[in-house]
Amino acid sequence: MITFDTNLMERCANDPTGPVALTLRQKLLPVEGSDAVVFPPTYADVGYNIDVLSDGTRVATLDSVGSQSNRLEPVFELEAYSDLVPDINIKYGNGKSLSILKAGHRLGDALVRSTELKDDVHDAFTALQETGDCEHIAKLAPTSLVFGVWDSRDTQAKVPRIVHAVVRAWNVDPLERSAQYTPPVDYAKLDVFSEQEKAKQEGKAKSQLAQRGFVHVPATKEHGGIVVHGEIRRNLTVNLIALRRLKSSSADSLRRYILGLALVAATARTDGFLRQGCLITPDPDVPAKWESVERDGTRETVNLDPDSVLAMAREAAREFGVGPARTVKFDKKLAQDDAKKK
Repeated sequence: MITFDTNLMERCANDPTGPVALTLRQKLLPVEGSDAVVFPPTYADVGYNIDVLSDGTRVATLDSVGSQSNRLEPVFELEAYSDLVPDINIKYGNGKSLSILKAGHRLGDALVRSTELKDDVHDAFTALQETGDCEHIAKLAPTSLVFGVWDSRDTQAKVPRIVHAVVRAWNVDPLERSAQYTPPVDYAKLDVFSEQEKAKQEGKAKSQLAQRGFVHVPATKEHGGIVVHGEIRRNLTVNLIALRRLKSSSADSLRRYILGLALVAATARTDGFLRQGCLITPDPDVPAKWESVERDGTRETVNLDPDSVLAMAREAAREFGVGPARTVKFDKKLAQDDAKKK
């Protein structure tokens, strides 16, 4: 086992012959126990995303790559990590405010384009597209380099993810559940509507009275979660090839900075409340395993201590220089103009 120190950090960030990736395998358990039912996300027209392998094994997605990124990015709002990135907030509505860390498309989000940041963002993406220079993006929204960004509505500039994480459950059986809503009183007997109208609409989930909760409504053969016979596993990759392709006039310090952010996000102690019916934690009997993967495929176990990683990330941030904090306002006119563009 090797320890992740400043020497290894430099190999990862700036040595073209250094490791190609740092990877994590982490076994997870439902809080109710290994045999508990867990609920994956549901998708329109699909339901649960369950793939069937050639041997018949069913593999369910518990948290997608995009969802994992959206869970990790707001880590930098926490006090322990907030000094590592620019504090940029967008005011909107009646005194509301949203951190740029929660904008789904990051620096390429429509909300960001609807503020005075619009021109700065356009210039940053243009610099990336024309010269490969990432420094302007790193000063505005460095997590866009960590978790990837695509300016699909403007310059078409694209940055691949450096941190790629996903949670899957292996060898699963889907369940179904049924329920029956029973109103607390008989509204027809209270003359809210007639017995004929009650009989016409009762038991039909899409009827007006059912929608408003006035009649009995059955819900049958709904998604009932999954039983996991294999394991729930989180896989995370820090793509060091993508990292080392980042360019700027201060490329070495930029890469150390972005790597520091990536590893802070990857090692931060986050909760596992993915959704209702899916609260998971690490398996204490199976320690998470970090590995360094060399170009020839050889692997070596790495000790990645979160406190040491944070200290190195802070030093890298100090060296590179964190961009300034800004609070900007949502501009309805900018949003209206942007919405009309093709």
